[in-house]
Amino acid sequence: MAEKIARQTGISLNDQQWLYEISPKRKLVAFNFEEIWRYRDLLMLFVKRDIVTYYKQTVLGPLWFLIQPLLTSIIQFVIFNKIAQIESDGINYFLFALAGNTLWFYFSDCFKSTSDTFKTNQNIFGKVYFPRVIMPISITISNLLKFGIQFLFFICMMTYFIMQGKAVMPNWEIVFTPILLILMALISLGFGMIISSMTTKYRDLTFLIGFGVQLYMYLTPVVYPTSLVVKKLKPYGYENLVYLNPLTSLFEFFKYSYLGKGEFTTFGLVYSVVFSIVIFLLGLIVFNRTEKNFIDTV
Repeated sequence: MAEKIARQTGISLNDQQWLYEISPKRKLVAFNFEEIWRYRDLLMLFVKRDIVTYYKQTVLGPLWFLIQPLLTSIIQFVIFNKIAQIESDGINYFLFALAGNTLWFYFSDCFKSTSDTFKTNQNIFGKVYFPRVIMPISITISNLLKFGIQFLFFICMMTYFIMQGKAVMPNWEIVFTPILLILMALISLGFGMIISSMTTKYRDLTFLIGFGVQLYMYLTPVVYPTSLVVKKLKPYGYENLVYLNPLTSLFEFFKYSYLGKGEFTTFGLVYSVVFSIVIFLLGLIVFNRTEKNFIDTV
């Protein structure tokens, strides 16, 4: 078709000035903010799609966002606090678990959805061009709605316990909550894009994601305080190993900001920030390399 137009106009293909030129990304780290901004309407459409499909054919709708952390926290309260006798730094265990679950659900939902990006969107990717990285970004944005509902529920419960005279002391560090969310999003995006790129060839990884996420939750201080692990490892001199998990310091900082209890170090926070940036860039590199030929293997 292009050659026919060139013959009719008398202008060679090499002489024509194209508005856009679509070609495979050659740079290791290709994150074109200008191009993503140009496709912002499509980004918002994907965000709307994710939200609408979640509500579709459900009776309770957004109430499921509240039921999930509520039931999970109650079950954890019974099993880990009443039966296993796990302490929570003097904080009511239900509120302690609710704080961890609120942050954890945002991370896990972003990670699990991002890790399935190529597989679930292969029909769209194979038909039309748009910056592929828009898809995982839309997932992190749409999950903010779910986090917002669960976060408001957590704030209401925290306010209730404060009015009841419980030992809850929010700190001014709550102003850093948006930064914590950005760091969580970067880590989930990085891990998710790496796994998504690998599942195009190795489908077995899909079956391991659910199990892996559950296992990772128990390696993260969601249902137990970091101080408990530090206390157990300190006699052996391995107490700093707990901070090798990049989520540890983020969760502890979140609990310290809102509940007044938490154990974290400056090293742990700096490590989490550096790790989130590095894992995101690594995931972006792998994602861009897979994007070039994934349609042949998916």
